[in-house]
Amino acid sequence: MITVHHLNKSRSSRVIWLLEELNMPYELVKHQRDPNTRLAPESLRKVHPLAKAPVIVDGEITLCESGAIMEYILDKDTDDMLRPAAGFCEYYRYLEWLHFAEGSLSLPVISTLFMQMETRDGNQPMDGYIAKEVALDFSYIEETLKASPYFAGNDFTAADIMMTFVLKVAKQIGLLVEKHHTLAYLEKVQNRPAYIKALQAG
Repeated sequence: MITVHHLNKSRSSRVIWLLEELNMPYELVKHQRDPNTRLAPESLRKVHPLAKAPVIVDGEITLCESGAIMEYILDKDTDDMLRPAAGFCEYYRYLEWLHFAEGSLSLPVISTLFMQMETRDGNQPMDGYIAKEVALDFSYIEETLKASPYFAGNDFTAADIMMTFVLKVAKQIGLLVEKHHTLAYLEKVQNRPAYIKALQAG
């Protein structure tokens, strides 16, 4: 059985959601951030030297990084759910969005979050770059969700799970204003029973 090491307010909620969607048994070990530093506790460092979440342990395998964990879990799913068949157009769209969540989108969103915690006039060297990336990324997302109900096409996949975490943060910090298709999509996926179960578990 897979053990999920979950850190509060972290990306590890993605892994719980995926396992709930697949109805795959798992053990959940919860770790709490330090209330002052917001850093992960030493208990998580004992599981993985990066002391980050998510981390899963399955027998001799200890694995971090959301995308890698997603692929590992999907490889164990004998029903081949939540990942399009390799070689088809939907599969490559799935791959693009699976990696887009952390590869392109996460940096400008998290940077905006940190910048909002400071008193800034918007003229620092990185401000213009981050604003450009935010505008470009969310325009692409909005157009994609205008054309299809999910990121890989007509069907919900693990790429949607990867994207939802970042979109949720983006909404909280005001980056989805007037992104009507994206907001409707976010409401739709957050009403999935497995998402609700994962939220309650984590």
